[in-house]
Amino acid sequence: MKTGKVSSFFQKYTMVLALVVVTAFFAWQSGGKSLLPANINSLISQNGYVFVLASGMLLCILTGGNIDLSVGSVICFTAAVGCVMMKNGANMWLAVLAMLAIGLAVGAFQGFWIAKLHVPAFIATLSGMYAFRGFSNIVLQGYQVSINNEKFLDLFGGGANCYVPDFVRNWVGGEGTLNLTCMAVGIVAALIFAGLTVRKILIQKKLGIHQSVPAQLVTTGIICAVVVWLTWKLASFKGIPTVLIWIALVLLIYNYVTTKTAIGRHLYAVGGNEKATALSGVNTRNVFWFAYANIGMLAGLAGVLVAARAKGIDPTYAEGYEMDAIAACFIGGASAYGGIGKVSGMIIGATLMGVINQGMRTLHVDANYQRVVKGIVLLVAVMFDVLSKRQKR
Repeated sequence: MKTGKVSSFFQKYTMVLALVVVTAFFAWQSGGKSLLPANINSLISQNGYVFVLASGMLLCILTGGNIDLSVGSVICFTAAVGCVMMKNGANMWLAVLAMLAIGLAVGAFQGFWIAKLHVPAFIATLSGMYAFRGFSNIVLQGYQVSINNEKFLDLFGGGANCYVPDFVRNWVGGEGTLNLTCMAVGIVAALIFAGLTVRKILIQKKLGIHQSVPAQLVTTGIICAVVVWLTWKLASFKGIPTVLIWIALVLLIYNYVTTKTAIGRHLYAVGGNEKATALSGVNTRNVFWFAYANIGMLAGLAGVLVAARAKGIDPTYAEGYEMDAIAACFIGGASAYGGIGKVSGMIIGATLMGVINQGMRTLHVDANYQRVVKGIVLLVAVMFDVLSKRQKR
């Protein structure tokens, strides 16, 4: 029994432990540089697109291990259109809406081929990867386009002032370098999470569901401590970067969609057994269409964040971004066969990828070796999934 519990624990928290070990390793090798407030802020800003894209990629993977190879090209295409519009004097919000609408239209177009004409997702999105990279070159005419709209850059995470103002410091007055608004947000978030956990435990007791209360409380305490520590680090730099707000908004929405809505249940059901789901009355083809239209829209949002971060766009931007999103999902516990995966796991996977990227850059590891390490990490993560499936059988 004890051996089974230990095995179950390590199977459940493998990637969390891996994240802790990898973070500690890079902190040790870099002499603590990787944990400096500026580097943690950079980690969030540089990997914002991974969290956004992986939220949509998770829904595609849930439908049966399907992926979207075109999102990197779609990011470049939507960002190209938006940047050209702003350069020619278009309103910032009109450009942002255009980027989101184009992303949604591209996703719906590709979803039509996959859902209605039964074209394999790999082929449909592979063709999109080539086509929309070409469209990006056509829009940009082969040149880089820069933008200097300060409001856009600050709001979406690329300007010098792309941080939430310290309202609490301005209200209470006094001097100091610590961003009090950032600390207040972190403490409130930790308290809300702790309150939700206590509510969950009380509901479990009322319904007679037997779950380890000490384990849940310890896990909640660790998560709350990490949240407060991260906000303290950010508060020691410049506070909350605006890109973090967009990331948090996307993650909260998609966590709700996958856990509390009918379409979320349908996504898991289709990945678990498509034929049985169809026989139960669910239009499974519309579920596929939703998943791909959704990731197209998120690619448009990622295009907004990437354009703001880079202060422009060129035809080579966002190459390989789809691989980062796919890796984040699989490393975070999504099954290569579909039907299994959580937003919380994806967050762990995306964070692990970001820590590896940031740590290797801090240690000046050659870019080719960085790709090797990321490939090995992805292979190991999928290997765990395959082996666990085999054991259950």
